[in-house]
Amino acid sequence: MITVSLYGSRHQEPHAQLLADFLNELASHPATLRVTIEHRFNTYLRESLGLDPKAEVITPDTPPADMALSIGGDGTFLRVSRLVSQHGTPIMGINTGHLGYLSAATLDEGPRLIADILSGRFRVEPRSVLAVQSSHPSFPNTLYALNEAAIVRRDTASMITVDATLNGEPLASYRGDGLIVSTPTGSSGYNLSVGGPLVEPGTPCWIIAPIAPHALNMRPLVVSDTSTLRIAARARSESYLLSVDGKATVLPIGATLHISRAPYEVNVVHRPGQTFINTIRTKLLWGSD
Repeated sequence: MITVSLYGSRHQEPHAQLLADFLNELASHPATLRVTIEHRFNTYLRESLGLDPKAEVITPDTPPADMALSIGGDGTFLRVSRLVSQHGTPIMGINTGHLGYLSAATLDEGPRLIADILSGRFRVEPRSVLAVQSSHPSFPNTLYALNEAAIVRRDTASMITVDATLNGEPLASYRGDGLIVSTPTGSSGYNLSVGGPLVEPGTPCWIIAPIAPHALNMRPLVVSDTSTLRIAARARSESYLLSVDGKATVLPIGATLHISRAPYEVNVVHRPGQTFINTIRTKLLWGSD
């Protein structure tokens, strides 16, 4: 028996009928498929959409599933990765969002998708993760990023200066709106929007990309993912913003960050024929001509 756990965004109104069909299809394999569901997603489906997931609600005592299904966009996938990846649980993205770079399927593929899961017709690709730490007392526990960590200015139109040290050696002082440290997975996100390169997900590297740099000689840099970065910010304001996979934390100027590779990876599920090249050709319309 295979156990799958359901997680999803709470913005599924346009997809209610497809969701209902998908949930019914999941429930139609009781001998081979056990379905569990996140509490908040279960509540949303029942109270907002009037659907019955016919699944066991996950509790702290529920063992890790064989696969997590993330129903939503890339933001939902990132949230699910924070919840299950330290258990090594593979995650399959089912896109009901926008671009869906991390997704393997859509809801209308329900029967074929479930058949692929039950027959093992999928592959699992490990993705590296950033670990962000600080010794400052206002900093929470270690934060983890599948996409990126971004240091950005706050509460002022003035520039922020981000001093970066790579493996103990001074790298650069980036003056502008901030700095992004991206994984290969995140290269198609915030990094791409500031002119950083697209990087194949399995490449053992990080991308360091300035945001709106004040100097033309400040360019994105690709470094080994065995590197350690020390980040310190200077600005006229008293604080700056750290965004880790879109989750923001306000830190005081003087809070130094240390960024390295996390001790675990996120296992992303791909279906047959799904490759990085195929994904970027489709999402970026490179094959439209």
